[in-house]
Amino acid sequence: MDGRAIPDRFLDRKDESTLPPMKTESIPTDPSQSSYRWVMLALLALLYASFGLVTRSMAPLVTPILKDLQISYSEMGLILGSWQLTFVGGSIVAGMLIDRWGIRKSLFFGVLTVALSAALRSLPKDFTGMLLAVMLFGAGAPMISIGCPKTISIWFKGKSRGRAVGIYLCGSFAGQLFSLTLTNSLIMPLLGDSWRLTFLGYGFVCVGIAAAWWCLGREAPSSGAGENVGMVQIFRTLGRIRNVQIVLAMGLLSFTTLHGFNNWLPKILEASGMSPKTAGFIAAIPIAVSIPSLLIIPGLVPSELRGRFIALASFLTILTLMAIVTVTGILQLAALMLYGILQSSYIPILTLILMEAPEIESRFLGAVGGMFFFVAEIGGFSGPLVMGVLVDATGTFLAGTLFCAFLNLAMIALSFPLRTRPSQG
Repeated sequence: MDGRAIPDRFLDRKDESTLPPMKTESIPTDPSQSSYRWVMLALLALLYASFGLVTRSMAPLVTPILKDLQISYSEMGLILGSWQLTFVGGSIVAGMLIDRWGIRKSLFFGVLTVALSAALRSLPKDFTGMLLAVMLFGAGAPMISIGCPKTISIWFKGKSRGRAVGIYLCGSFAGQLFSLTLTNSLIMPLLGDSWRLTFLGYGFVCVGIAAAWWCLGREAPSSGAGENVGMVQIFRTLGRIRNVQIVLAMGLLSFTTLHGFNNWLPKILEASGMSPKTAGFIAAIPIAVSIPSLLIIPGLVPSELRGRFIALASFLTILTLMAIVTVTGILQLAALMLYGILQSSYIPILTLILMEAPEIESRFLGAVGGMFFFVAEIGGFSGPLVMGVLVDATGTFLAGTLFCAFLNLAMIALSFPLRTRPSQG
């Protein structure tokens, strides 16, 4: 693989004796050989379910929120992307804290912050209040996004790692599916058609998941300690690795498309004539098909072909995006299904490329994860905002969709210099 390895002075294991002992609970000698890894995997899926539940909870409620808070599409676009803005800064801090605090405490803090963000969304009376409540999500979410793959890298090895990545990411899509399909059709009616009580209820769900993690989650030994390594030095060194540079750029482009298009998808479908309830169900189609594809694609695509797969997925994404906004009926449904299969592939494939890079030890995955999400969530913030601004400027979602299509063209170009090797073991 092209790039430079982390200098020996960062990897000198003689310094580890000076580190404070890590607090652990029932640490297995080799976590990847322990049957408890499946319990950990189920817990990680639950944590990511809370992430997905709250992430998508805004989308089906856009219409009543626009009306009650009397805000514009541009302001709503800023709200939808605001948590990604705080996520950008939070990623750097999260990567550092995960390496210092350990997985158990960090993920507990993360999911509690997500719960608080959801609950506080029930209170705002204006644009500013809702903006701040949503921004809080980005302060805790990086703990989950970065902590989960680092945990996977410790508890799973070899070919089982790809399957584990797909399984825990299914939790996020399951949470998103719940939000999109049941928020308007079940949860809102049960709570007196109150979007405020809906947000409060989702906050309590996340608190329950946090309790389950605290009771059952275990700390596992890392493959080394990165606590004494300066984060700026690590980021500078990792940033010189060619594949890391390419993956970071791909993360930026893919998150701009995914967050920009996905957050507005229910409203895009409403603009084509669907009711909010119907649009919520139809917008859930990509999420529903994402779940089985997550279980198959990460383990099915050979590591040496991951770059080519990204190129093909990006090309097909362009076609599906244009079809979703220009056609109706069966063709639109087919496009939504294919889009769901494609969009679910980016994060696990990019994660595996970083996770299996020979230059990066698993003990540095907190840092490299923070680095990835720091860059990617810049796109996560700008995507919904750009879409909202373009709707206000043009009156349609077509211009924003063309913008996302152009980003996928850039993804295709970036995939060719990417270098991957066959997995070992």
